[in-house]
Amino acid sequence: MKAALEWQIACGADESILDAPIDRTSLPKSEEQPRQAPVQESDPDIVAVARNAAAAAIDLATLRAAMEAYEHCDLKRGAKQLVFSDGNASARVMIIGEAPGRDEDIEGRPFVGRAGKLLDLMFSHIGLSRTASGGENALYIANVLPWRPPQNRDPKPEEMNMMLPFLERHVEFVDPDLIVAMGNHACLALLGQRGITRLRGQWKKALGKPTLPMFHPAYLLRTPEAKRETWADLLSLKERLGA
Repeated sequence: MKAALEWQIACGADESILDAPIDRTSLPKSEEQPRQAPVQESDPDIVAVARNAAAAAIDLATLRAAMEAYEHCDLKRGAKQLVFSDGNASARVMIIGEAPGRDEDIEGRPFVGRAGKLLDLMFSHIGLSRTASGGENALYIANVLPWRPPQNRDPKPEEMNMMLPFLERHVEFVDPDLIVAMGNHACLALLGQRGITRLRGQWKKALGKPTLPMFHPAYLLRTPEAKRETWADLLSLKERLGA
């Protein structure tokens, strides 16, 4: 029974009891449902709300508090906790992924599962680490979305749009020399482009910073033959840091 419950949790189940009981002996309700009330002009512009909240932050601590207080992203209701960042905030390299997974949601740090272990190994080969005390050899890691999507589904464009002002402010506070955009969704949020196979290895500019798109470590776990291209990208990053 315990294994069955763990399997359901891994699949994304997050409710065991509903708010109201269900009478399963009654006839099903008519398929005709009341129409949803139209959005009123007085409804808040949720991106503007995010932008104002991010602008009011004065440092990383207040930015995190502003993100935790933001109530317009439904992902917050299904996640265990906000996953803000990991690593050294004085790092020259900031890695931006897409969203937390199950392990990250439990631990509260980005890239801590199998993909995270591979990420650490990858960057250790060019002398960079999230645990380095000096900014010269350090990494700082964050995600486009700070809450886990249910069942690890892909982030939706509207979810990324509403959280983008917080990410922009995040990058502003960290002020890295370089950004690594990990995977398709990070590229879509930062560059407005997707197609990581085509984008990877090409230096772009995002949020005013030189940005290198790279394959997500989760993709490399499924497609190990792509590690050759990733090694070339790591060498390109090392060369750019040296220059």
